[in-house]
Amino acid sequence: MRKKIYNICVASLSMFCLANTSCKEEKKAIKPVVISFKKEGELTLYKGTSDSIVKTLDIEIADDDYQTQTGLMYRDSMKDSQGMLFIFPDEKYHSFYMKNTKIPLDIIFLNADKTIINIQKNAKPYDETSLPSKAPAKYVLEINAGLSDEWKLTAGDSISFSTL
Repeated sequence: MRKKIYNICVASLSMFCLANTSCKEEKKAIKPVVISFKKEGELTLYKGTSDSIVKTLDIEIADDDYQTQTGLMYRDSMKDSQGMLFIFPDEKYHSFYMKNTKIPLDIIFLNADKTIINIQKNAKPYDETSLPSKAPAKYVLEINAGLSDEWKLTAGDSISFSTL
């Protein structure tokens, strides 16, 4: 009788160990986080010399600490008809970097009058090099790399925007 109980205990323990081992070896799939664009407004770019419309974009707005710190990080892509507008409480020197940012960007710094101060072109993904404004800025617009050249944007051009 004792031998039978012993064999049952050993069999049970063996099954328990086997079950635990196979559970530990089983890999759980980690789903990647997908951050989708959320249209929060529209922005129009104007040529400074003629006030003619260059382009109209759908924009996502970053206007609090968390949003301005994360920006477009972790995104896989952005359409050419989209951008992110950072709105800061004060006009001052700002500097951006591309930590955890997967897509190359043009970073456009604008003053309180919504006039382009300077553009940091073709910011490289994951590069932590500082990309500063050349003068105090209140707004920063991020668009896909190369679009500022395609649209012939320069210092002195301007924007207007509305929120939804």
